[in-house]
Amino acid sequence: MAFLIKVFNSSSMEFLPISKVERAVIKALKAERKKQAEINIIYLDNDEIRKINKKYLSHDYVTDVISFQLGENRIEGEIYIGTGKAKEQAVEFKVSMTKELMRLAVHGALHIIGYNDNSVEKRKQMFYLETKYIEN
Repeated sequence: MAFLIKVFNSSSMEFLPISKVERAVIKALKAERKKQAEINIIYLDNDEIRKINKKYLSHDYVTDVISFQLGENRIEGEIYIGTGKAKEQAVEFKVSMTKELMRLAVHGALHIIGYNDNSVEKRKQMFYLETKYIEN
């Protein structure tokens, strides 16, 4: 199995988890029976993820995670995580910032491999999988 998961911090927050996020995404990919993947995860401040959301999805608001599938015949993509929104959600959901960032990274990876959350039932399924894959 060949997984190349890279995490980049382009946000103003320091000391964001990298290895735990990488491991969570690899765990999800293996559990989903994927053999290889190349995924970049980029931490951004709220203003930057809002710009991406507006430019590519025509949504003029801050969001927590945006993912793009880049490969046609292989699993390749980018996951953008808004650290400000993630911090708010960590407080709201009463979880650590690390757990929330792991959840968002796994959520983005699930989108890249083909999952959708465009209905209540599909959102429940994704949340179940996210929770399963970030637990130790």
